[in-house]
Amino acid sequence: MKEVAERIKLLRESVNLSQAKLAALANATQSSINRYENDQSAPPLPLIVWYADYFDVSLDYIFGRTGKPEGRLYDYKPKFSEENQQLRQFIEMCFDPKSPMNDKLKQALMEMVSKGGDNA
Repeated sequence: MKEVAERIKLLRESVNLSQAKLAALANATQSSINRYENDQSAPPLPLIVWYADYFDVSLDYIFGRTGKPEGRLYDYKPKFSEENQQLRQFIEMCFDPKSPMNDKLKQALMEMVSKGGDNA
């Protein structure tokens, strides 16, 4: 749990909060925050979730699974194909057929979707 201890201390220090102030916000004690930050005991899961919410970081970041606070371990890019009938129907519904730009907008969207699927 050393990684967790380091991350929660780093998060607290990043916003210049004392252990006492953070403890008051988290409904904990200063001594317990000190023990968690010094890896003398493990913080309870609800407190770890509180840290993630309060500092707007992912649990993956707190647990050291990624160095990115937003927690993205990978970029998910779903594959789309021109044969995907449901996607085609959705795109058709998005545009008013009476619009003079309808065909150009639809084509641009189809090209974007096709290119996005190639990178996945």
